[in-house]
Amino acid sequence: MPGCERPVSAEAVRSGRLRGCRRRSDGGFVTAETAVVLPVLVVFAMALVWGLLVVAAQIQCVDAARTGARAAAREDSDDAVVAAARDAAPPGARVTVGRQTGLVRVVVVAEPPALHGLPFEVREEAVASAERPGTVVGAGP
Repeated sequence: MPGCERPVSAEAVRSGRLRGCRRRSDGGFVTAETAVVLPVLVVFAMALVWGLLVVAAQIQCVDAARTGARAAAREDSDDAVVAAARDAAPPGARVTVGRQTGLVRVVVVAEPPALHGLPFEVREEAVASAERPGTVVGAGP
């Protein structure tokens, strides 16, 4: 056994009769492994949280675009459409409204929360058919 001056038999190791011999410990290895692994775990946890924030912002953009498209399909003014979409969108989102023959298109673009320095945006677009003025949707005969 390392650390002993006299030869040690296997039976002495099993029976625990090694009173005069020092045993080697793993002192320091656990600390070193923790020092390496802990920052990796922290970065991984931060990446997961940031990913969840990006997904939440994407869902908000989807809801905002749909809300804006419904308002635009009802022939609301562009200002009312933008206001409705901004209420549902993440803070600081850009909302644009486009109208074509029979269609309205609402685009919502936002930067994800946290890590604003990254060149990354979430974007959602919704298209709806414009209702003809004077028609009542869902009215039966």
